[in-house]
Amino acid sequence: MNTYYHSVKLDRDLCRGCTTCLQHCPTEAIRIRDGKAQIDGRFCVDCGECIRYCPHHAKLADYDRLDVLDEFEYTVALPAPSLYMQFRSLEDTNIVLNALKEMGFSDVYEVSAAAELVSEATRKFLAEHDDGDPWISSACPSVVRLIMKRFPNLIDRVLPINPPIEVAARLAAKKAMADTGLPREKIGIIFISPCPAKMTYVHNPIGTDKSEVDRVVALKDVYQKILPYMKAVAGTDYPEIARSGKVGVSWGARGGEASGLFVTTYLAADGMENVLRVLDDIEDRKFSRLKFIELNACPGGCVGGVLAVENPFVSEVRLKTLRKYMPVSVSSIDENDLGALANTEPIEYEAVSTLGSTMEESFRLLGQAERIEKRLPGLDCGSCGAPNCKALSQDIVLGKASENDCVFILKDKIRELGERARELEDDLQGITNADTALSVVKEYARRLNKELGELDVE
Repeated sequence: MNTYYHSVKLDRDLCRGCTTCLQHCPTEAIRIRDGKAQIDGRFCVDCGECIRYCPHHAKLADYDRLDVLDEFEYTVALPAPSLYMQFRSLEDTNIVLNALKEMGFSDVYEVSAAAELVSEATRKFLAEHDDGDPWISSACPSVVRLIMKRFPNLIDRVLPINPPIEVAARLAAKKAMADTGLPREKIGIIFISPCPAKMTYVHNPIGTDKSEVDRVVALKDVYQKILPYMKAVAGTDYPEIARSGKVGVSWGARGGEASGLFVTTYLAADGMENVLRVLDDIEDRKFSRLKFIELNACPGGCVGGVLAVENPFVSEVRLKTLRKYMPVSVSSIDENDLGALANTEPIEYEAVSTLGSTMEESFRLLGQAERIEKRLPGLDCGSCGAPNCKALSQDIVLGKASENDCVFILKDKIRELGERARELEDDLQGITNADTALSVVKEYARRLNKELGELDVE
C-alpha cells in the first residue's frame, strides 16, 4: 500500500517527553526528539502499549464515534466476544445482543459466532496440514503485522484463514442485503472493538484487499451507553438471538482460540514481550512438536485491550461464569460460508528494518553502527531519546541523532571542556598581546574539535 493508516496517535500538547512509552514500545517505533515523542509508522504495529503506559495520556486511539449509526440506513453491530466480559453477573449474552438493538443498531451479528466457524475451519486445516511445524493464529492483527515486519520466515506459517472480525463482517453484510434488499453502501457493518489494532486492520486489511467492516467503535463507548438498555431488556421476555457457545465466547480471553481446537499440543501467549519471545523461539524451531500457536498482543487476550473497560483478570473470572451453562458450540460451517473464511490475498513481507537501500549499503552502515555502539555506555537508559544504545547507534548512522545525545558521553565532553578551559586560562596568563592571545585560543579550539568532536559550546 502507498498509504498506511495508524490508529495509535500522539497528542503533542499532552506529551512531556518522558521516556515511559519509549521503554514499553515492543517494536522500538518511538523516539524522543525536541522534547516530544515521535512514532515511526514503519515500525508501529498499533498494539496500544504506549497508550497503556503513557502517564500523561498523550497516546490516543483513533476510532469512530457512535453517531456513525446515523450514516447508514441499516446498521449491524459486530460485538467482540470480550464485550460480554465487561459486565458484572452477566449470565446470558442475549441480554447484551438485544440491548444493542434497543440502543439503535438494526441487527447484530456475533463475532463469537464467526469465531466458531474459524475454529472449525482451523481444525480441518490442521488435520490436512500436519507437517510437523506449528501454525500461527491470524486473529490478532498486531501480531500478524509484527510477523510481516520482523519475522518474514514465519509468514508462511500464519493460518490462511480470515480472522473472526472479517468473517463476521462478510456474513453480516450478506445477510443484511438479503434481509433488507438494500444495496451494500446503505448498510453499515460496525465492529465494537477492544483495541485500536482492529481499526488499523479495517483500513489496512491483511489477507484480503478490502475489509467488509465499515466502522469501528470503541468497546468502552458502547459500555457507557448500553447499561440502561441491558437493565430494561433483562426485565422482559427477550428473544434468544445468540448464535455462539463456549467455543466462540472464549475467544475473548487468553487461550480461548486454542482451546476451541480440541487439541493439547498448542501454546497460547499474550502480551507483546511474550509474543516476541515466542516468535523468536519459533524461528529457532524450538516448538516443532506443537500444532498451533495462539498469540495475543494484549495481556490477557482481547479482554486486555486498551479500549476495554474491565480489568482483564476480572474479565477472565466472568468468562468462567458466563460459559457455565452455555452449549459447547452453536454455529457450524455451511457451504455458503466458505468464501468468507479463506484469505484472498497473500500476506507479504514489509521490509522496514534495513539500514540502507541496498544490501551493500546496509552492511556498511551496520558496521558503522556497531563501532559507534561500542563507544556508548550500554546502559539502555533511554535518556538519549532512543530505547537503547543499539537503536541510538543506528539513528546516528542514519543522521537522525549524534553521539552527543548520549548524556554520559556529553557529560564526559563537558568535563573535558572544563578542564581545557582551565588550561587555556593558565596559558593566557601573562599574555598582553591580543594577536598572540587569539592564536592561543584558536589552537585550543582546533584541539577541542579534534578530540571532542563537534560540540556546540556557544
